[in-house]
Amino acid sequence: MSAVLAAAVVFAAGTAVAGDRQEDFWSVGRPKSDQGYRLAPISAFPVPTPADQLPTARLKAPDGFKVETFASDVLDARMLAEGDKGTIFVSSLFVANKVYALVDRSGRREVKVVLDDTPLANGVAFRDGALYVATPKQILRLDGIEDRLDDPPKPTVVYDGFPPSSQHGWKFLRFGPDGKLYAPVGAPCNICIPDKVHARIYRMNPDGSDVEPVALGVRNTVGFDFDPRSGDLWFTDNQRDWTADDMPLDELNHVTRPGRQNFGFPYCHSGMMVDPALGGGRSCSEFTPPAALLGPHAAPLGMRFYDGAAFPGQYRGAIFIARHGPWNRAAKYADVAVAYLNDKREVVTVEPFLTGFVEDGDYVGRPVDVHVMKDGSLLVSDDHNGAIYRVSYVGPPSATETHAPR
Repeated sequence: MSAVLAAAVVFAAGTAVAGDRQEDFWSVGRPKSDQGYRLAPISAFPVPTPADQLPTARLKAPDGFKVETFASDVLDARMLAEGDKGTIFVSSLFVANKVYALVDRSGRREVKVVLDDTPLANGVAFRDGALYVATPKQILRLDGIEDRLDDPPKPTVVYDGFPPSSQHGWKFLRFGPDGKLYAPVGAPCNICIPDKVHARIYRMNPDGSDVEPVALGVRNTVGFDFDPRSGDLWFTDNQRDWTADDMPLDELNHVTRPGRQNFGFPYCHSGMMVDPALGGGRSCSEFTPPAALLGPHAAPLGMRFYDGAAFPGQYRGAIFIARHGPWNRAAKYADVAVAYLNDKREVVTVEPFLTGFVEDGDYVGRPVDVHVMKDGSLLVSDDHNGAIYRVSYVGPPSATETHAPR
C-alpha cells in the first residue's frame, strides 16, 4: 500500500491512534453487538484501473442507450463541471488531491492536472471563465482556466470561513439561477446535535460575500441542482448509519422556502424515523419530509436535472442521481437512478437507469456524479476505477417514450 493510499485509509476510516481508545468518528452510534458491530468501512479505495479492464461493457442502460468509456486514468474521479469551451473538470477526494481537466487533442482525450496537492478538493463549478473549487475550509477560484490548462493560474481565495471538520467536511458546489454560489457544511458526526453552523446548505455571492443559509437539518449533501422550470433547489442527503441494515433511507429533498425549512437532522430521518438516541420528544411532523426516498444507505451523491434534448421525452426534466452504494450494509448496490417528476414537480417514481456496478456482492464500480453534456449525453464519474463513462441515446425515440409519467 502506498503512503498516500495508507494515509487516505486512515483519514477516511477515522482510525484512532493506538492506545488512545477514542472512538473512531465513523463508528459513533454503532451498536455494541450483533452483525452491525462487525461492519466497518469498505477497504476498496480508489485505484486507477486500466482502460481495457474497466467494467464499461458490463454496465447496462435501457434499450436504445449506448455506454462507453469517456476517460480513464482519472484517479479518484469525483464531481464534474463543464467549461464554456467544452473542458470537463473533474475533482477528487481522499486519494488524488487533484483537480483534473479533460480535453480533446487531435482526436485523443488528454487528462491534465490544473490543481495539485489540495486535499479533499471535492466541489467544482464553472462560471464566467473561472473554475471554482471547494475544499473543507475554502472556496478557490482559477480565473481564465480554459486558456491556461498547461500553466494553471494560482488560485484566488474566494471564501475561507467554513469550519474545519474531518467528517462530512468535503463539499459540493453549484451556481443557482439567482447567480449565487451554493455550498453545504455537513454535520461533523454520524449522529449528534450540531451547532448553528453545521448541517446546512448556504449560498453566497460569487465573491464570497453575503453568506446565508438556505436549508437546515441537512446531514450530508454531496449533490444538488436547480429545477429548470421553477429554479427551486433540490438535493440528495445521506442519512445516519448504525441503526439497521434497511433503515434509514437516504433522501431526495426539495427546497421551496429558502432559509425556512428544516429537513430533520438529527431528530428525524427519512421523514418517518425518529432518531433512537436524539429524537426523544420530537416528531417527524415538525420537519419538511423528503420529496423521495432513495434506498437504505444508498449514499446518493451527484444529481442533475436532465435539460438536454438528446434523450427521449420521458427523461426531460427528470433527475439523474448517482447512488454510490452503502459501505455498512450487508448487501451492496450502486447505480445511476432516475427520478421522474410530474407537472406539479412531485416525484412519481425512482427507477434504476445505469446498473452493473455490483457483481457477486462486490463493487466493480461506484458512480459519484452525473453531468449533462452540451450535446445531451450524460457523463458518469466512477471513483472506484478512476473513470468517466458517457451514456448517449442512439435508438428510436419510440423505444421508451411510453413510460413517461405525467
